Amino acid sequence: MNRQRAQEIASSPVMANVTYNGTPVYIQNVDEKGETARIYPLDQPENEQEVSVNELIEH
Repeated sequence: MNRQRAQEIASSPVMANVTYNGTPVYIQNVDEKGETARIYPLDQPENEQEVSVNELIEH
């Protein structure tokens, strides 16, 4: 996924089907300069992590 699309998903009120390593995730925000996104698995909101937007897949 590219940074712009990740930003669109993060700011949208509609939940998008996005996965990271096969796990459905929620995108909290996107770092414009670092090309990274703050995400967490839908079933583990306490497990936040910073990942490359290139590793996110929209279905």
